[in-house]
Amino acid sequence: MTSVFEIDGSLLGGGGQILRVALSLSCLRQVPVRIYNIRAGRPKPGLMEQHLKGVELLRKMCNAHVTGLHPGSCDLTFKPTKIKGGFYECFINTAGSISLILQVAIPCAIFADCPVKFRITGGTNVDMAPQVDYLTEVFRPVLEKFGATFDFELVRRGYYPRGGGEVIIKIRPIQHLTGIDLTKFGNIVSINGWSFSSGTLPPCVSTRIADGVKETLSNFKNINIECYKEDEIIAPHSASGIILVAETDTGCVIGASGLGKKKEKLEVTGKKAALDLLKSIEQEACVDDYCQDQIVIFMAIAKGPSKVKIGGLTQHTKTAIFVVEILAKVQFNVVPIQGGNIVHCTGS
Repeated sequence: MTSVFEIDGSLLGGGGQILRVALSLSCLRQVPVRIYNIRAGRPKPGLMEQHLKGVELLRKMCNAHVTGLHPGSCDLTFKPTKIKGGFYECFINTAGSISLILQVAIPCAIFADCPVKFRITGGTNVDMAPQVDYLTEVFRPVLEKFGATFDFELVRRGYYPRGGGEVIIKIRPIQHLTGIDLTKFGNIVSINGWSFSSGTLPPCVSTRIADGVKETLSNFKNINIECYKEDEIIAPHSASGIILVAETDTGCVIGASGLGKKKEKLEVTGKKAALDLLKSIEQEACVDDYCQDQIVIFMAIAKGPSKVKIGGLTQHTKTAIFVVEILAKVQFNVVPIQGGNIVHCTGS
């Protein structure tokens, strides 16, 4: 009988990242895991609505036997079988992040036994998680370098606190991923952005956010920011924000984003997003801080070695590497260089 890998969820910040990476790898490697002290470092420890829905989705995908699946649970055991394709629905009853659900599900769907279609409801553009636009404009191009991709349809946007957003994701499985060499930054060839407002907020809101970006990035040419108000059918509730994407002549795609806040000037929202992007550019990071932890699992399961140039090593990336080395039996080596690091992985 296969032994159960036990992982202490209180380590390395004690957040949900350990849970997400451990469950994805459990499915991919078909090894049982037990995660205890789940989210011990958070004000409300244990499984929240978003985490419960993520576990339930994976349980359905690989017909797993699960214990400890209830609100507030700090101890979960997950015993998977083979990943099955098909149509799966996931309804988050809050503004919990759709993007974080997909972080768990996409790696597994890539290796299902037939095509996978997801219908997921929840938050599309919320704090403390990548906006869904980031997934399509930044994460997907990076994933395609490994040899996988997905189709994305935005049905409706969902913001905090109501949620109610909806997306459709389609994935065609592949036989294997290929290791990547993403270490040459090159030169910036374009910076694109999408600044939006919705609900009762006037169109000028998106323009003011974009003004903050343009002022901060005034030294760059080829900046194109589209300002618009969302159709009320797509986005019936009020919110605002921006997505920024920079591309280089070596194929690097880096991003940044921001959401409008009641007590923050709109121009400041834009400036903060621009400064995040500028940080990655100045570090000549081939992936940004929000993407580096997401690709760790793909580096681990790809055939052949990978190496990626990043800026500073984030806590989420440290966490992902910690879990992957336990469950995937691969080795990572982070080599400091001037202005950042190069992350090496042996691959599977």
